[in-house]
Amino acid sequence: MSGFTVAIVGRPNVGKSTFFNRLLEQRKAIVDDVSGVTRDRQYGVADWAGKSFNLIDTGGFVPESEDVFEIEIRKQVMIALEEANALIFMVDAATGITNLDEAMADVLRRSTKPVFLAVNKVDNSDRLLEAAEFYSLGFDNIFFLSSMTGSGTGELLDAIIALITDDQAEAEATDLPKFAIIGQPNVGKSSLLNALIGQERTIVSDIAGTTRDTIHTRYNLFQKDFILIDTAGIRRKTKVHEDLEFYSVIRAIKAMDEADVCMLLLDASKGITAQDLNIFSLAAKKGKGIVILVNKWDLVQKETNTAKGYEKELKDRLAPFTDLPIIFISVTEKTRIFRAIEAALEVYENRQRRVPTAELNDVMLKAVEAYHAPVIRGHPLKIKYITQLPTQVPSFAFFCNFPEDVKQPYKNYLENKLRESFNFKGVPVRLFFRKK
Repeated sequence: MSGFTVAIVGRPNVGKSTFFNRLLEQRKAIVDDVSGVTRDRQYGVADWAGKSFNLIDTGGFVPESEDVFEIEIRKQVMIALEEANALIFMVDAATGITNLDEAMADVLRRSTKPVFLAVNKVDNSDRLLEAAEFYSLGFDNIFFLSSMTGSGTGELLDAIIALITDDQAEAEATDLPKFAIIGQPNVGKSSLLNALIGQERTIVSDIAGTTRDTIHTRYNLFQKDFILIDTAGIRRKTKVHEDLEFYSVIRAIKAMDEADVCMLLLDASKGITAQDLNIFSLAAKKGKGIVILVNKWDLVQKETNTAKGYEKELKDRLAPFTDLPIIFISVTEKTRIFRAIEAALEVYENRQRRVPTAELNDVMLKAVEAYHAPVIRGHPLKIKYITQLPTQVPSFAFFCNFPEDVKQPYKNYLENKLRESFNFKGVPVRLFFRKK
């Protein structure tokens, strides 16, 4: 299986969301001293020592509670236990072992997954002595840390990435392109798959757990041959409960890990939502090719420049990564659905593109001459040589005299020049600056 998923679990208010935010290096989950703040699942991609993994922040586990939110959170935690490759069980050194901790430990001891016990809020030597009581929970892998200051998190991350094998760090290599159909429930993912393969196909039932893995369909028509990875399965909004939604999100993240290109389906009547932006940024961070498909375009009232205005609005929301195909389709009318396939194949080709070093230097050194970088501490930035790295995601190394001091605006300029000169439409491009 491609991709490695880690879930953070534990009772309410032990610092799971603070730890999650630290690993993602952004304030994504809401943090408060009141227990039960995290009701929605948060997910992202964490990087450590050159390896990345999917990270899920769950709500606080409360067994045998009658509270409607806590019942839903309990379901989500159980799904996370089933779907994740490893688990971080977080406890609080300030309060010591509670009944809820023991109940969670009892659940985790039955799991066959690796469990890392993270004793949080160990901010001083007194806390470290008090935290020794957590050895009684019976877990082998125990780490003392502080989510707030970051102390001790490195040792835990080292232990996690030691479990990640090469085939999980990178998508499995096959001869056939892999396209994942991703997006929120009820945007037409199942209908698109059925329209493309020309037959009705039951993919998964509405019962969570019926299909453990994503469904792979080989498309071999009209001289085109590729694998469609379907993450549909939750279709009717009346059937979309919190835990089912969570289950579909985990499946969609795993589908991204396997895919070369992600076809992100949007509902034309709703535009792009925060959840869509979250899915988009995950795919971009994973270095996947992306095609935006705006479905149900037949239901939109149109004027002269409706599509152009809609596309501009989308790109404003997706900035700074806007060099990607946006196609307006209608699955029910079968409008432009095969254009979507053409676009996905083009993006796949762009992702495989290798630029000869001589041509790359000829073009990019002229761009550097045309617009010099700002002077650094009285010295001009000099870029001497550029080469493309042998990676799955198009990546370029710029050898220069002050690699740590290159500012983001100049990086953006160089990326834009790369995109203007060589076709990387729909593909994230990574730039690295190294000492010459």
